[in-house]
Amino acid sequence: MKSINRRTFIKGFSIAGMAGVITASGCGNAIQGDSPSQNENSGTDYPNSRKLFYNEDGKFKILQLTDTHYVSGDSRSETALKNVNVVLDSERPDLVIHTGDTIYGTPAETSIREILEPISKRGIPFAVTFGNHDDEYDKSREELFEIVKSIPHSLIASEKDISGVTNYVLTLGSSSTEKPDRIFYLFDSNAYSSIEGIKGYGHIHFDQIEWYRERSQFFTSKNNGSPVPSLAFFHIPLPEYKLAVRSDHAIVKGEKGEDVCSPNVNSGLFVSMKEMKDVQAMFVGHDHNNDFSVFWNNMFFIYGRFSGADTVYNDLKPNGARIIELTEGEAGFSSWIRLSSGEIIQKLQYPDDFLEAV
Repeated sequence: MKSINRRTFIKGFSIAGMAGVITASGCGNAIQGDSPSQNENSGTDYPNSRKLFYNEDGKFKILQLTDTHYVSGDSRSETALKNVNVVLDSERPDLVIHTGDTIYGTPAETSIREILEPISKRGIPFAVTFGNHDDEYDKSREELFEIVKSIPHSLIASEKDISGVTNYVLTLGSSSTEKPDRIFYLFDSNAYSSIEGIKGYGHIHFDQIEWYRERSQFFTSKNNGSPVPSLAFFHIPLPEYKLAVRSDHAIVKGEKGEDVCSPNVNSGLFVSMKEMKDVQAMFVGHDHNNDFSVFWNNMFFIYGRFSGADTVYNDLKPNGARIIELTEGEAGFSSWIRLSSGEIIQKLQYPDDFLEAV
């Protein structure tokens, strides 16, 4: 099937009368929970972070949803809602992270509550970081934040006085020790370029990077000077995704169905991650026809699986979600994609299945 780019889709959708759609030039144009394994309370040793724990089997499973583009009352959104229910029941995750573009129309509050309700009603802790479309309708980012915060089992948080709204930290460790052995950084990758004369998608700003570096140094200092292995989650891919997938020395596993739609500026987050020596992988969404993983410069650049429906363009069918499973005491992680059909694809061990790329 011929791919439909963002320009074609958004133009057509605007003609059809969809209110609130903003087009951007550039690429494509377009816990203390009910479960004993989670603790939603902020840790006194780790300011502004939420603490999570491995389950009794020494495992911790994250389900990444992305680009659900849900619209309440739109029959096309039923496929997205069905997908969320299927992957939750199939995988029974310890944590759900939604990496943005949760909704795609009005009413925004009803839409975001309906697409997150299947997670909340199962008592699963969940985190959200916003995409470029979430606040294009009748609620601002700040208003959406307060709505998500009010939903039971939400872990959403916000670091004050820096760019974006959904910048926060989750920590994972054993219930037998106060020290985390994994850190999850969530970044607000913003929406569209705010720099005069530069069009395209938004970027993660310098003050957000400074916040990350300070947090990273804090955790390193608490860990006797050793960086704590970390994962990063946000919506819009960094420019390095383009470099990685084009490299002759990188192995790509999964589907690359469209160009990487990154910002047209590079604010240096990848360099900071390499300097801090903690982040091992980053997980994004945004590009509906990509679900690949690539190992480049000792970093994993990974896409989630498109989780939405036909409210937006998508050629990766059926929809689904990415799973990330961590094991206590073991380096690396495993990851696979669970489709809404029930099938599992791309089951890989990181880094073992990519070592030939080193």
